[in-house]
Amino acid sequence: MLEYVKVILQKVSFDTRLFEKELKKSITYLKGREIDALREWCYRTFYASERHAEVLEGCFELT
Repeated sequence: MLEYVKVILQKVSFDTRLFEKELKKSITYLKGREIDALREWCYRTFYASERHAEVLEGCFELT
């Protein structure tokens, strides 16, 4: 499931609102270590983009 989520997030990364929606949905489906792995991957992959950084911080502060 985690690999599928990564593919989806990469495909929707062009649209910040859609990216945020899919990220939130993904967090609800994943559990424990998968969420930690997703967090690490997202920060490595998308944090350099200022628009994605805000989304990541907002979504992962709840977990």
